[in-house]
Amino acid sequence: MKTHVKALVVGGGAVGNGIAYHLAKAGWDTMLVERDELTAGSTWHAAGLLPLFNMSYATTHIHKYSVDFYKGLEAETGLNPGFYVVGNLRMAQTDARMDEYMLYSSVAETAGVYHEFLSPKEIAERWPLVRTEDLKGALFHPQDGYINPADVTQAMAKGARQLGCTIERRIQVNGYRWTGREWIVSCVRMAEQGGNLVPTEESFEIHAEHVVTATGNHAQRTARLLGIKIPAIPVEHQYIVTEPDPALVEWRKTNPQHPVLRDADAKWYVREERGGWILGPYERNAPARFLYDVPSSFRADLFPLDLERIEEEYMSMIHRIPSSETVGLKDDYNGPICYTPDGNPLVGPAPGLRNMWLAEGFSFGITAAGGTGHYLAQMMTEGEAEIDMASLDPRRYGSWMTTEYAARKNEECYEHVFILHHPDEEREACRPLRTAPVYDRQKALGAQFGQVNGWERPNYYGPADAPAGFDHASRSFRRGAWHPFARAEAEALRETAGLIDATAFTKHLVRGPGATAFLDWFTCNKLPAVGRINLTYALTPAGTTRTEYTIVRLAENEYYLVSAGAWTAYDADWLRKCAEDRIGDFGWIDIHDVTTQWGVFALAGPNARAILNEVVKDADPATRLSNKRFPWLSYRDIELGMCPVRAVRVAYTGELGWELHHPIEMSTYLWDLLLKAGEKHGLKLVGARAQNWLRQEKSYRAFGNELGRDATPMEAGLDRFIDLGKDFQGKEAMLATGIRSKCVTLLIDGPADADPWGKEALLLNGEKVGRLTSGGWSVAFGKQIGMGYVRPDLAEVGTKLQLRMFRETCEAVVAEDSPYDPKNVRIRQDG
Repeated sequence: MKTHVKALVVGGGAVGNGIAYHLAKAGWDTMLVERDELTAGSTWHAAGLLPLFNMSYATTHIHKYSVDFYKGLEAETGLNPGFYVVGNLRMAQTDARMDEYMLYSSVAETAGVYHEFLSPKEIAERWPLVRTEDLKGALFHPQDGYINPADVTQAMAKGARQLGCTIERRIQVNGYRWTGREWIVSCVRMAEQGGNLVPTEESFEIHAEHVVTATGNHAQRTARLLGIKIPAIPVEHQYIVTEPDPALVEWRKTNPQHPVLRDADAKWYVREERGGWILGPYERNAPARFLYDVPSSFRADLFPLDLERIEEEYMSMIHRIPSSETVGLKDDYNGPICYTPDGNPLVGPAPGLRNMWLAEGFSFGITAAGGTGHYLAQMMTEGEAEIDMASLDPRRYGSWMTTEYAARKNEECYEHVFILHHPDEEREACRPLRTAPVYDRQKALGAQFGQVNGWERPNYYGPADAPAGFDHASRSFRRGAWHPFARAEAEALRETAGLIDATAFTKHLVRGPGATAFLDWFTCNKLPAVGRINLTYALTPAGTTRTEYTIVRLAENEYYLVSAGAWTAYDADWLRKCAEDRIGDFGWIDIHDVTTQWGVFALAGPNARAILNEVVKDADPATRLSNKRFPWLSYRDIELGMCPVRAVRVAYTGELGWELHHPIEMSTYLWDLLLKAGEKHGLKLVGARAQNWLRQEKSYRAFGNELGRDATPMEAGLDRFIDLGKDFQGKEAMLATGIRSKCVTLLIDGPADADPWGKEALLLNGEKVGRLTSGGWSVAFGKQIGMGYVRPDLAEVGTKLQLRMFRETCEAVVAEDSPYDPKNVRIRQDG
């Protein structure tokens, strides 16, 4: 048996074999080890559905790749993966569900996923066993269907072996040790004894440059062995198989199989199975299992069925397929399926570790296996995938995440598989958890909170005592109940002043003899002088955008870095790893995550200076906050009342403003002080949704939207923040990439009751030429606004494009960069 390989994959389910196949295809010497038999985990009892439907841009690409890849496996390997291309029919009982499908249609269009819309009449004509009189319509994917999980896994395994991969069964990993160059993986041979797997006396080590864990239900054991946190915990999923349905048997004598049927509003899927039906519900109160470990006796086992828990879904199947009412039950399955708190798998580098890659938390593992292998192999062998994989990165969860949190959120995620996926959705489990000191004050003032990285953050402020019949929790794919409140906040910030709680910002202190040289290489812009700030970007080695930073230079070799609040662990891991890699070149560097030490209030608007002048303590009131004393893009240590503040002259909304970074324990004092001072100056509290609209009016790119690992800063139109006169990480790759697409701002004439969400395809004469990455409402222009990427030849101001909203085509015109106040007169105004 091999003991030295380039890449070791741990886990022999569908996902592990998909990764092993693609690493071997890329030319890496690859080995896969499995503690039991291939498919012995959740793969064996999976229903094998292959839904293309997904609201995530990255996951849609992964699923599409899998569906296309599986269709060619038999020709390559000689093994039939059992792919039944019967299609997938998602039915809708409500207008809101049809709105969801129309929004998904935008995502599918950007990813090139074919789909159709069907009316109830068309459904009834094609599949008369389905009751349709209470349906609004359906979304149909004719190119997917279902597959035999064991067969497709074995086909990928054979393909991997043909490409040179070694696959070993009955090997359990008991430890990992990093030497600085490679992983030494401690293993033991397993044997069957009395129906259980037990370790033998045969132990050995495998040396690997890279390790990928795809351990499924055993993710918590993997986390302990690696000394990290992995929020992948299984939840019970049950499905039942009926006896043959005589009506279905008769139908099949002259007709093809039904598509996989999904009645999303009833929370189930159904497909044919040997003349009968498989019903898979996503019911309430399905419990998380194996929070800490999988019992050694649990192999290809199941849990007892809980029929009472799925009674409602079972009855709704009978309603939708009346012929199933008299059919008996033949088989039942209740097994563990892994979830994560947001439903997306964990794919990418393990936090804090070198050459350790995670592929965990797959609730749709059969669908994702091929695509995950493809894109993860690209990341490992080429440095980056061709699509931005940040939304799946394991480091999107920080060290604050606990087992209890993951278990409860994963249960919620399971329950929400078929609950409407509103873009303004805010799920309630495990909240509030991380709160700024002013949380209770904000709540009393009508704050309606969203959650980012566990932090509670006001999305908007509504009346604390909402009138009867008004529901702040209502959601919509069009303009929700929150829209007029956010609009009023945006208008107030443009006209008077607004106060935004930005405490969730990620903050790092970087200092030491090597700090200046390191940051100069780490980021693409010039470093600011002492007392000044600069906007800059850290690039990937592939030349794409890895992180956006506001850098505040506190001293010659001391810097305060501010980045997006959703990405604290993601940014911290990359920052530290890059510093460690170059410590021999630049010298000692001290890096601290100080996110929870500093609160941040953003005060902006024409009256912002007047408000601060009410409370700032300075010897010369006439020049306290003037441009001469405190120019744009500078910082000063000031005192507001009794609170010491690191004030930064910048505003993400494009108005005169300051970010007020302060000791977090003084947040309540400073909050009260600012609100009192702002009373006579028209100060209004502003949430994240209004801020998102305002930053688009200034064409300010947002990380995770316009900025990501699939576009360079030059493609993002950030040339003014790139110093080509210096050397920096990713520079040569960025220049070699050239301009494949350009980021633009568009003003849109859309429907009267809806705004774009940033998921829509951009069209020219019906041809897809780009996609939106952000969208919303512009109070400055009185119409919808969006940002996105288009072909370079279409990025000229005035170019007329189209986008589709609710299946209607709208006109979108490319605007100048920063269409609101393009010369930054307002942000520089003196006083």
